[in-house]
Amino acid sequence: MESPIKTTEQMATLKGLIAPIADREPGPVLLCLQAAQAHYGYVPEGAVAVIAEVCNVTRADVHGVFSYYSDLKKTPPPAISVRLCAAEACQAVGGRALAAAWGEACAADANLATATGTDEPVFCLGNCALGPAALVNNQLIGNASVDTLKSAVEAAQNAAEASL
Repeated sequence: MESPIKTTEQMATLKGLIAPIADREPGPVLLCLQAAQAHYGYVPEGAVAVIAEVCNVTRADVHGVFSYYSDLKKTPPPAISVRLCAAEACQAVGGRALAAAWGEACAADANLATATGTDEPVFCLGNCALGPAALVNNQLIGNASVDTLKSAVEAAQNAAEASL
């Protein structure tokens, strides 16, 4: 996928988005990165240089913040996010086995893998009594299994198609 930060107009759009943050907030780099991600769904190539310029810091400074925070992404998100709890309570009731089985299901089904991307772990969803827990498009699923995850993904796909 091409970066949405290639032209002067696209740079101006990003600058317009982050300049108010940089003007009013001390240490605005993280907030600017978060604003770029909220706007584009990820932090596109080229945004680091624009943020560095607007915040009057080096690209290395911005890259350091960007690479430190795992919630900041450099690629577009999948159409349907699947996040499996990787906290100890969920691991104790089969979370690792679920992650492995979900990886196998995605490896066996190219459509599923394309729709959901790779599993991105999340640490504690506060649903420990019903572990392993997962989020599918931010919908909490307790006692998660490959079948319940597939059903939730299918429901999310149907909802997306219905909204078109």
